[in-house]
Amino acid sequence: MFRIGMGFDVHRLVEGRELWLGGIKIPHELGLLGHSDADVAIHALCDAMLGAANLGDIGHHFPDKDPKYKGIDSKILLAEVAKLIDAEGYELGNADLTICCEQPKINPHIAAMKAVLAQCLNCQEQQVSIKATTTERLGYTGRGEGIATYAVALLKRKA
Repeated sequence: MFRIGMGFDVHRLVEGRELWLGGIKIPHELGLLGHSDADVAIHALCDAMLGAANLGDIGHHFPDKDPKYKGIDSKILLAEVAKLIDAEGYELGNADLTICCEQPKINPHIAAMKAVLAQCLNCQEQQVSIKATTTERLGYTGRGEGIATYAVALLKRKA
């Protein structure tokens, strides 16, 4: 049996924060604002996987009101989601992420992101696709006010 889930996340870019995307630190003068490290790529992927397994969303499992998640590395959250998926009898078939931002350029970092996400998910790198796009200077991402990520995940019943 196969199940598909879709995730979306967005965070505002601000001064004084590190920029974490896809589990790696990217050099940039602005970082994403959030309760955790605000890694929108991982958060969208978590939501896609949780949705595919009908397990709610990232906020249900890791509420931003809980102080234990303050500043947490989102890779820890992704690894926990992978355990939840495994406990439900599923494994990742593949995931596809699209990161939307004007700056910084994402393409030079995609290989490193794929390696980190695959390690967190205990899967092959070819099971994780990451693409980057701009919004042609339209909207909050186009104005450089934030970064958004869309994610889709296919889960399959473990053999």
